[in-house]
Amino acid sequence: MSKPKFHVAIVGAGLGGLAAAIGIAKAGHKVTILEQAPVLGEIGAGIQIPPNSSRILKRWGILDKIAAVSVRPTDFILRSYRDGTILSKQNMIPYAEERYGVPYLHIHRADYHKILVTEAENLGVGMQLGCTVTKVDFEKPSLHLKDKPEFLADIILGADGLKSVCREALVGHPDPPHLTGDLAYRIIVKASDMKKDPLLRDLAEKPAINYWMGPDAHAVCYLLQGGDLYNIVLICPDNLPELVNNAKADVQEMRDFFEKWDPKLKALLGLVQETSKWRLQNSEEMETWSHPSGKFALLGDACHATLPYLAQGAAQAVEDGAVLGSLFSHLTSGRQLPDVLAIYEALRKSRTTRVVKGSTALRDTFHMHDGERQQERDRQLTQEQPFEGFPNRWADPVFQEWLFGYDAEKEVEEAWGKYVKGVFPGTRGFGREGAKL
Repeated sequence: MSKPKFHVAIVGAGLGGLAAAIGIAKAGHKVTILEQAPVLGEIGAGIQIPPNSSRILKRWGILDKIAAVSVRPTDFILRSYRDGTILSKQNMIPYAEERYGVPYLHIHRADYHKILVTEAENLGVGMQLGCTVTKVDFEKPSLHLKDKPEFLADIILGADGLKSVCREALVGHPDPPHLTGDLAYRIIVKASDMKKDPLLRDLAEKPAINYWMGPDAHAVCYLLQGGDLYNIVLICPDNLPELVNNAKADVQEMRDFFEKWDPKLKALLGLVQETSKWRLQNSEEMETWSHPSGKFALLGDACHATLPYLAQGAAQAVEDGAVLGSLFSHLTSGRQLPDVLAIYEALRKSRTTRVVKGSTALRDTFHMHDGERQQERDRQLTQEQPFEGFPNRWADPVFQEWLFGYDAEKEVEEAWGKYVKGVFPGTRGFGREGAKL
């Protein structure tokens, strides 16, 4: 008996929306992405692809394309802000592939986005641009669009990011992103310029992820695009005016903030010609991601936006897409659609909440002021073997396994096994053998 095919509408063509589109299209369903922007593209700079993402991309058959335009970091390195002293190091080459079977990668966001767009289009995903959602009808379900006809589908997924219109429609009131008190300077410099300075040459030639930790701030830096570019993110206290979320930044103000930091970092900032600063916002855990109709759910930043300190924001959105795709591959009846969304939320919500909270907690570790707690943090990093709760979260043996070892397909197989036995809580029971479909 052939499996039924359904039409899924996804609002938003960011990394999460594209991941969901790829996963669901691979499961044999019709997918249409509705994107507000008039042209497809992605702004930003570097992004990290950890093993929990690489595993999904490998299964989808696109990891090689992504790896070809990525850099593989050798190590995570945590440094003191004062003089760059290495406090902790977690190997990634060869460790990531030996332990998890897939690499850890750095990629330019635009390159990542382009490859996902191409893959979605190759799978027959429809792309409708210039679509501004004005209303969501959760019962039909349908999307009301500005100056365009109403769009109907079997399922609607809201992947429209931090400032999600779909989230506000679901909760029934304005729900702006939450201020975190931090902002980020995002900068790219040429590695060739760094190699001219003996102080910076090793940073440009060794593809490691370098973190400098200091009072109220930290810096994270790594190579991009075959080692030609160096990505710099500086996290500082938010001093942007109210209602301004990003703005051109004063380069001297930036340098002044880091005046007492490691000479190597200061030399790096000396290469910066211009920069912008971006307010960092996140979301608080929602009561639910889905509508009681069983025809609508949120994914990605629309429901679990996080601070970037664990480098897991995009990875969690890709996991969402993989879980949805795997669930849709098991569908045998339209009556199971609400259960698919219920299982998706049950599998994903607690994990993403832990990532969001863990990212916020890592700020406290990175941003300690000089003193006894900072001294003890540094002693643990330099003198103790990694333990559960270790300050270098990527070296914490328990947390690392939970974060990097996640297998979306395996999670779904186990959940669907319970569902067909009639023992997955919160569902309507239409997967159980003998249930009336």
